[in-house]
Amino acid sequence: MKPTGTDPRILSIAAEVAKSPEQNVPVILLKLKEIINSTPLGSSELKKIKQDIYCYDLIQYCLLVLSQDCSRIQGGWTTISQLTQILSHCCVGLEPGEDAEEFYNELLPSAAENFLILGRQLQTCFINAAKAEEKGELLHFFHIVTDSLFWLVGGHIELIQNVLQSDHFLHLLQADNVQIGSAVLMMLQNILQINSGDLLRIGGKALHSILDEVIFKLFSTSSPVMRSTATKLLLLMAESHQEILILLRQSACYKGLRRLLSKQETGTEVSKELRQLVSLLSPTVYQEVEEQKLHQAACLIQAYWKGFQTRKRLKKLPSAVIALQRSFRSKRTKMLLEINRKKEEEDLRLRLQLQRQRAMRLSRELRLNMLEIVHPGQVEKHNREMEEKSALIIQKHWRGYRERKNFRQQRQSLTEYKAAVTLQRAALKFLAKCRKKKKLFAPWRGLQELTDARRVELKQQVDDYVRRHSGSPMPDVVSRELHAQAQERLQHYFMGRALEERAQQHREALMAQISTNIEQLMMFWHFRET
Repeated sequence: MKPTGTDPRILSIAAEVAKSPEQNVPVILLKLKEIINSTPLGSSELKKIKQDIYCYDLIQYCLLVLSQDCSRIQGGWTTISQLTQILSHCCVGLEPGEDAEEFYNELLPSAAENFLILGRQLQTCFINAAKAEEKGELLHFFHIVTDSLFWLVGGHIELIQNVLQSDHFLHLLQADNVQIGSAVLMMLQNILQINSGDLLRIGGKALHSILDEVIFKLFSTSSPVMRSTATKLLLLMAESHQEILILLRQSACYKGLRRLLSKQETGTEVSKELRQLVSLLSPTVYQEVEEQKLHQAACLIQAYWKGFQTRKRLKKLPSAVIALQRSFRSKRTKMLLEINRKKEEEDLRLRLQLQRQRAMRLSRELRLNMLEIVHPGQVEKHNREMEEKSALIIQKHWRGYRERKNFRQQRQSLTEYKAAVTLQRAALKFLAKCRKKKKLFAPWRGLQELTDARRVELKQQVDDYVRRHSGSPMPDVVSRELHAQAQERLQHYFMGRALEERAQQHREALMAQISTNIEQLMMFWHFRET
């Protein structure tokens, strides 16, 4: 039932949310922040605005947006952090009326769980971030989400038990980062200061997990801020509940806790809390004597056993650590790849589905428009032409698919043919080089040996030629110049001959390459036709 006298601004926002697409809803819901901030705190007007927001299901819309993937929300973590503030402020001080059971049993636990899930997502993004500016921005958003959760729990203390028992809260508490861990410890301290009675109502396993993590952070971290927060939190838990104090004193899991706390190097800011915690954990004199006796009785056995175990463990530690790191990294990489693959497949499936729907809608609209334009007597002819065009398109795609398939099947034979042509070309070049070397050195081969009779005959011919062509004797200087000129011309001749042979060889290689390319093209077209 809708309330009367509703603020027109809320009516406008509800109408926009109902009419707008899903991706625009988060930005529209941010307008609620201006309405809430402009109204005085604690006034009846603010209470009426919260009831109107709940009655028009705007709180449910905020909860639905927070449960979506942050990468798909416009504005990213900025929008999400502001929506958490809006949701927590609207839920605190709200009187649901007739829907009280649904509000307290379903909406509030779901909101707290979503806040914890967002905190885990911000923790993961903070760890994976590389830049300092990005880390600072993510840490700011993490503080906003934790503050919103604390505001929601402070207004509805029945949610404390749900938060402390949540697996997401335990994961946040186990954060190794100093800034994230300090923020979570501070939030837990503030929650327990509101109502620490819910700490004993949670399961024993969850309580032990919280205690173990707080004690681990107290001794493992070097940050004074985290150590101070962990000390104050442990002191608050021990002072609030006698059962927890007895558990810390007598349980075997926390044996030696007091000695470790006594050995801690304390500063001025945490020394007071540490002394109080040590004094709380200190047993009576009789208990100290009994513990000393038990300690002395077990020292000998523990010394030998621990020494043996330590030596054995140290021998296996390097290989075990390497194997554990390799297994963890491999599993994390596979998990991230699988998540990305599923996300990409889902996005692709949605895009294809939208494209098909749009294409089908467009095709139908075009057909309806064409049918409106075409004369009734030409409808049958138009349908026949459309069928022919559709058949041509189907044939074209089928032939393209068939040719691509045939080409993939014949690719191996084409590769073998090309390799054979390359080998033949190399062999022809090698043989051409051999022939060239033979031709180049052929003129310099030595003459055949002459017989004595041939020498006498040649000498007689020379003497006859000299008698017939007797002339003036040539000076030695002129003869040497003629000899040098003859040798130079002979050298030019042989060099020009070598250059001509190289040019001829280059022309033959180009012709062979052209013929090879022509043969490949002919073979390719032959394969396509077959």
